[in-house]
Amino acid sequence: MSTDTNVRYSDKDLEEFRQIIQEKIDKAEHDLGLIKSAYMNDLNNGTDDTSPTFKAFEEGSETMSKEANSQLAIRQEKFIRDLKNALIRIENKTYGICRVTGKLIKKERLKLVPHATLSIEAKNMQK
Repeated sequence: MSTDTNVRYSDKDLEEFRQIIQEKIDKAEHDLGLIKSAYMNDLNNGTDDTSPTFKAFEEGSETMSKEANSQLAIRQEKFIRDLKNALIRIENKTYGICRVTGKLIKKERLKLVPHATLSIEAKNMQK
């Protein structure tokens, strides 16, 4: 019996994960575009002719909205970067190997969190 199957996922498994990750990247990039366009729309929302009280309220709300959109965009960009790093690990055939324990991360976990680099065991050790 080859020990290779215990050390890394098969090429077939890696291809399945690559497809899952690429779909998530495509969706995440689309979502990031929506967040950025919402941010740009916030910059010019045409409230110049509203009453002063309403305008002040709207400006406060607009600032909060810009900050929320900015945080969402930052989080989304990090998610995309993590997914792209996972694709690199697939190319290197190191995908799915826990960086702490060196054991394979369970397939179920990788399907839910495809950019995971820690097994549940390693995550629990961090607590």
